[in-house]
Amino acid sequence: MPGHDLAIDIDRLRGRLDRLAEIGAIDGGGCCRLALSDDDRRGRDLVVGWMRELGLDVGIDAIGNIVGLRAGGTGGAPVMTGSHIDTVRTGGRYDGNLGVLAGLEVVEVLNTAGIETERPIAVAVFTNEEGARFAPDMMGSLVYAGGLDLDTALATEGIDGATVGDELRRIGYAGDLAPGHIRPHAFVELHIEQGPILEAEGVTIGAVENLQGISWQEVRITGQSNHAGTTPMRLRHDAGYCATAIGQFVRELAAGMGGDQVGTVGAIDLHPNLINVIAASAKVTVDLRNTDEAKLQEAERRFAEFLDELAEREGAAISSRSLARFEPVTFDAGIADTITGVAQALGHSTRRMTSGAGHDAQMMARLCPTAMIFTPSVGGISHNPAEHTEPADLAAGANVLLRTLLALARP
Repeated sequence: MPGHDLAIDIDRLRGRLDRLAEIGAIDGGGCCRLALSDDDRRGRDLVVGWMRELGLDVGIDAIGNIVGLRAGGTGGAPVMTGSHIDTVRTGGRYDGNLGVLAGLEVVEVLNTAGIETERPIAVAVFTNEEGARFAPDMMGSLVYAGGLDLDTALATEGIDGATVGDELRRIGYAGDLAPGHIRPHAFVELHIEQGPILEAEGVTIGAVENLQGISWQEVRITGQSNHAGTTPMRLRHDAGYCATAIGQFVRELAAGMGGDQVGTVGAIDLHPNLINVIAASAKVTVDLRNTDEAKLQEAERRFAEFLDELAEREGAAISSRSLARFEPVTFDAGIADTITGVAQALGHSTRRMTSGAGHDAQMMARLCPTAMIFTPSVGGISHNPAEHTEPADLAAGANVLLRTLLALARP
């Protein structure tokens, strides 16, 4: 295989990571670049500028996905890599960004070495992966893969009342290309683990072979506002209590089911939100995940039954709606084998893994053979300004990506 002695430049990769992290920088070294915000636009402009400096043919589609294409010797479907650059409100500097910028680093290494791959190589930046401003998450890659109608996505209203379509036009990233205009030969995403397993086991590279199913729900509760001191407990219709009861049930549900089942109440909004007033209404978000679709459906069924029982017991009106629902994904075993083999040839320890987080790769798996490369996260911390991956692990992941893309970019 050509380029057996190639290696990425870790200082150059870290320099790009640092430059991007300056946009939307927050205290503690993290970033806030909510999707389609002004800071997201500035981040996109920076990355697109780098793509053009590297000679990539840059295309932007109607949902704002960016694809930079490096030509191949024989043409055909490209091998694609990439991720996202939007963040949660209190995000770190590696989540998503590493996958995009390591892709650019691979291109620069190949350009500098004068290596022409047989298949083209594409680097993608997908819109609104986090879902922190617009639900669902992985929106850009889901539209790209045909799993979400473009018009529906463009009409999606965010937490601030803005719509995806209006914001894309405002920041100048409403492209002319049809989402999915390039159907890849394969897709490989490099990402920090966002969990503690690799670090705890002293392993450098995770070859991700499957990904948990995700069920996001929003629950609305309508009770009765009343005086906190004069209303007997037996006569209350307390939306605040219902919200806390949901949190307790979700924790007990996950613990009782065991295995890979997890559950989280991530946001609670009470009204009127006063210390001496029984809450009249509440809004609660619930995140359920499992690697087994049947078990995830069981968790959803048991949660729905609990809501019915809670509403009857407390005399409250309780309704729920789905914010996002994705089945578990099994990645391509052949690509996972390639990742493992490449990593071991480079002297790195490896393990096969499940991803507990959602990623753009799970959507791209609908289009082409797909897998992921994980590098360790210090302390398992992510979605936090303290998110960190050691330079040696960044370099290991990027070098595995380089060799994996080279292996796949042959007919």
